[in-house]
Amino acid sequence: MLSAAAVALRAGARRTVRRLPNRARLLPVTATLRHQRALSSTPARSTDLTTRGMIVQTLSSVGSKREVQQYLSLFTSVSSQRFAVIKVGGAILTDYLDELCSSLAFLYTVGLSPVIVHGAGPQLNNLLEEAGIEPQFEEGIRVTDAKTLRVARDLFLKENLNLVNKLEEKGVHAQPLTTGMFRADYLDKDKWGYVGKVTGVNKQSIETAINNGYLPILTSMAETDDGQILNVNADVAAAELARALEPLKVVYLSEKGGLFDAAGQKISAINLDEEYDHLMSQEWVRYGTRLKIKEIKELLDTLPRTTSVAIIHPGDLQKELFTDSGAGTLIRRGNKLLFATGLSDFKDLDALKSVLIRDREGPDAQATVDKYIEFLGENPFKAYYDGPMNALAVVLPPSNGRQATLATLTITKSGWLTNVADNIFTTLKKEHPQLVWTVKEDDENLTWFFDKADGSVTRNGDVMFWYGIENGDEVVKLMKDFAEHGRAMLGDSNLESRLHRAATNAHRAAKPVAQQARGYSTLARRPVLQTPLFSQSKGRGYVTQTNPNPPYGKKNASKSQPARVALIGARGYTGQELIRLLDAHPNMDLRHVSSRELAGQKLEGYNKRDVTYENLSPEDVRDMEKRGDIDCWVMALPNGVCKPFVEAVYEGRKASNHRSVIVDLSADYRFDNSWVYGLPELVPRANLAEATQIANPGCYATAAQLGISPLVEHLGGMPHIFGVSGYSGAGTKPSPKNDVGFLTNNIVPYSLTGHIHEREVSAQLGANVAFVPHVAVWFRGIHHTISIPLNKTMTSRDIRQIYQDRYAGEKLVKVVGEAPLVKNISGKHGVEIGGFEVDKTGKRVVVCATIDNLLKGAATQCLQNMNLALGYAEYEGIPVM
Repeated sequence: MLSAAAVALRAGARRTVRRLPNRARLLPVTATLRHQRALSSTPARSTDLTTRGMIVQTLSSVGSKREVQQYLSLFTSVSSQRFAVIKVGGAILTDYLDELCSSLAFLYTVGLSPVIVHGAGPQLNNLLEEAGIEPQFEEGIRVTDAKTLRVARDLFLKENLNLVNKLEEKGVHAQPLTTGMFRADYLDKDKWGYVGKVTGVNKQSIETAINNGYLPILTSMAETDDGQILNVNADVAAAELARALEPLKVVYLSEKGGLFDAAGQKISAINLDEEYDHLMSQEWVRYGTRLKIKEIKELLDTLPRTTSVAIIHPGDLQKELFTDSGAGTLIRRGNKLLFATGLSDFKDLDALKSVLIRDREGPDAQATVDKYIEFLGENPFKAYYDGPMNALAVVLPPSNGRQATLATLTITKSGWLTNVADNIFTTLKKEHPQLVWTVKEDDENLTWFFDKADGSVTRNGDVMFWYGIENGDEVVKLMKDFAEHGRAMLGDSNLESRLHRAATNAHRAAKPVAQQARGYSTLARRPVLQTPLFSQSKGRGYVTQTNPNPPYGKKNASKSQPARVALIGARGYTGQELIRLLDAHPNMDLRHVSSRELAGQKLEGYNKRDVTYENLSPEDVRDMEKRGDIDCWVMALPNGVCKPFVEAVYEGRKASNHRSVIVDLSADYRFDNSWVYGLPELVPRANLAEATQIANPGCYATAAQLGISPLVEHLGGMPHIFGVSGYSGAGTKPSPKNDVGFLTNNIVPYSLTGHIHEREVSAQLGANVAFVPHVAVWFRGIHHTISIPLNKTMTSRDIRQIYQDRYAGEKLVKVVGEAPLVKNISGKHGVEIGGFEVDKTGKRVVVCATIDNLLKGAATQCLQNMNLALGYAEYEGIPVM
C-alpha cells in the first residue's frame, strides 16, 4: 500500500525526510505513485537499462541508492515537460558550461527532460561596451533600443547554438527553440523600448521536442502578435514557463549556489507559509535577496503546492535533485499548521475519521477508528494538522509519571511534498520538551526517526524512541517499563489492547470471520533496524541508552550529585578539550587536575568551581580511591607513563568497597583484554556500561576502524591507510612534527611500518592493515585515504549503502557522498566518511574518513565512554553532528 520509493517526495520536502516503511499500521504515513511511467514515454528516446544502471551508480556517489531511486520514481511519475524548468544565466554559460552540460547529460540519460531557458546578460554588457554603447537601466530593467536589440538577438542565438552543440558532444539530443516560444506585449515602449511582458507560452513546441527525444533549449526572447522581437529578462521567462508547465521543480542556477543568511551561512530551506513574514522583517533580508524571495513567493503562489524552487550551483544539480540533504536553497510554500485540543475543534468529524482510516485495511478498520475517536473524546490530547489534513499528529499529554506520547502520525504524499511532516515535528519539539513513541522493527530504515530522537531501545519487535529525557533515572525507568510492558506502557496503559479488542469484538458481533484480525497500534509505523536491547547488531547498536544497573560504586540510583572526576595529565591539548567539555556537562564535576609543570596555577576555562593544578603522586591517587573521593579517573598521560597511577587505583580498591571508573587515553591498555576498548560505535555499549576500566582508542585508529569496519566481511586483501594529521597530534613537547616552520610547504611521513595504531586497528578489526602516518602544517584534524581490496565485485552505490545501514542512527558518524575535508571536521565531535570510489575492476574501493584528533579522536570519545560507564546518556554534554 505504501510505496517506499515514493514517500520522501523531495520536490517539496527533502531536508530531513527519509524513506518510510512499506506499511504503517494505524495512521501511517502514506504516499503511492499510481502513475509511474517508463523512463522514456516515446519510441524516439529509450534509455538502455545498462546505461541507466551506470548513471544511477554514478549518482550514488552523491546520494544513497534509496535516494536516487525514489527521486527517479518521483520525477518520472509526471509528464516529461512537467519535470523541471531550469533557468541558466549568462555567467553560467561563460564560466560553468561544461559542468552544466554534464549535469544535463545525466538527467537526459536516465530519461528526464528539463526545459532549459537561458539569458546572456554579462555577455551582452561586454558586447555593448565593445560597440561603444553604454547600457541603460530603468528600475533595474535594461532599456533596449533597436541597436541593443539587434546585438542581443545575435548574441542569444550564438549562445543557444553553443549550448546545444556542447550538449550534442555529450550525447544529448538538444533542440534550439529560439523563436515563437513566448508571446509578449511591450512592457512600456516609451520607458524601456523593446522589452516584453510575456502573455503566452508555446507549450506545443516544447512538448513536441521532448516527445521526439530532444531537450528543449529556449532563449529569453519573445514576439508580439505582429512579429516584433522583444527582449525579456531570463528570470521572468523562466517564471512564465513554470506557470504554463506547472513543473515539480523550478531551478535557478547560481554561481553562489544559494541564498545566505546574515552570518554568511547558506540557507538550506525556506517554507514560505511559515517563514515569509518573519524573513522579510529581518534586517539582513534586503536588496537582491529580498527581491529574489519576494519574486519566488509570487511565483509559487500561482503554482501547485507540489512545485518547489531551488537555487543551486550547476555543479550541484545532481545532489540537489537526488539527495535528501540537497545542495543549495530549497524554497516551497509549505502549509501552516492548525491545532485541536478537543473533537469539537475539528470542523468535520467525518473528515477526521477518513484521515484516520485512509491507511487501514481489514474488516475491523472502521470499528477501530470509531473506538479511537471515542477514546479521544474522553481524554486530553493535542492534534497538529494542515488545512487539507494531508498530515495529522496526535500527542497524549504526560500522565501518571509518564512522558508525553506521540500516539498518531499520518502523512499523505501531498503532505510530504509540502514538508508538513518536518514542520509538525519541529512544532512538537517546541511544545513538548519530552516525547516518547514506538515503531515496528520489521520495517526498512530508521534514519528519519533517528534524526528526531535522542535515544531508542528494542523489545519483541517494537522500538521505542524518545527525545528530551536528560535525567538518567527517568531513562532507566522508561526502558524498564518498556522491557516489562512493551508499547502498552505508553499513554493509557491499556489503550492499544483495549481499542483493538473492542474493535475486533464489535466486528465479530456483526459478522464472524475465520481470519484473525490484524494487530493494532496507535502509533505511526516508521522503519527501524532489528537491534536488541543492550547488544551490538551487525547493523548498529542502540542509540542512547542509560545503564539501568550501574555497577556498585558508580553513580547511585538517585544521582543527586554530579560524578566527581579527576584528570591526571591536563597540560596537553586533549586535556584542555576535555576540561572544556566537562565544564559544559550537567552531571560531571571536575574536582582534581594533576600536572607537574602547572602545579599551583589556577585552572582556566573551568567555571563550576575554582580548581588549582596539583602534582598528584600515585600515593595520593591510592588514598583518594580508598576514601571514595573520585567516581572517574581520566588518565591523559603519554604512552608508558600511567601504569603507576592505574596500579594506585587498584591498590586503593583493595581497602575499600569503592569502584571508580578509569578511562585511559594512552595506548598502554589498548591490547589488554581485561580492559574494555572504548569505541562505542563498534563495541557493544552494554560492555562499556558495565566497565570500570576503559582503554580510549587512538585518534588515527578510531577513524580508520570506522572507515574499514563495515567492509571487513568483504575484504579481499590488506587495506592500506594513508593518514595525515595536523601537528596537534604530536603533542606540546617540541619536535620536528609540531614545528610549524619545518612543516610549512612540507609533509612529514613517520613510523612507516609498525606504528602502534597499525597494530591497534589490526587487532580490533581482526584483519591486518597497513598504515603510514604523516603530519602536515594545519593544527587539528586527520584525513585518511583508505584503499580496500574486495573479495567480490561491488559498486560504489552498494558500498555506500552498506555504510549508511551500518551507521544509521550513530549521531557521531556521518556518511557523505563526496570525500570529506579536514577543514569541515575541525572542531566537530564526530567522524565523516565518504568517497566510496570503486576502480574499474569493481574489486577495490577507496574510502576517505576525517576526524578531529582532539575531539572524537580523544576528548569527545572519552566523554562518551565516561557517560556510558557512569550511567548517563551517551551523548550528554556532547554537541552531536
